[in-house]
Amino acid sequence: MIDRRSLLRTGGTAALGAFGLATCACSPTAGVQNPPPTTTTSAGAASGVIRVELQRTEAPFAGFEIIQTRFEIPVGQASGRHSHDGGKEVGYIIQGDVLMEFDDRPPLRLKSGDPFLIPTGVVHNARNVGTVQTMMLSTYCIDASKPLVTPH
Repeated sequence: MIDRRSLLRTGGTAALGAFGLATCACSPTAGVQNPPPTTTTSAGAASGVIRVELQRTEAPFAGFEIIQTRFEIPVGQASGRHSHDGGKEVGYIIQGDVLMEFDDRPPLRLKSGDPFLIPTGVVHNARNVGTVQTMMLSTYCIDASKPLVTPH
């Protein structure tokens, strides 16, 4: 479990250890690219669904990068079926209620405060089934040669 005070004291680098990334031989900000947030819409997504890229950095191993996004889904809308073929998605529901639908397994009901993990290449669809806009924080460690999102 990550201690929030440690996370604040270290500027977030304490979280790297939780993902097995503490072996990075760089300073906490080396290689971090913090351009202005970019907002995109997913192919196949309903109106108003947006992904805002918050930060991007090289991973501590060659050919991979770490990307963090905020994903917003209006009430009654869905992300659209997609996968992340370059790597896993590690997420957290900031606000709202989500039904995570999969092609190969039963759906997963998530609410504010719930974490989730989507394995590499698994086709999924995040559907807002609540009464407020859903906001998710998702972090990806992906093969830099592959797209972040592959629509299905």
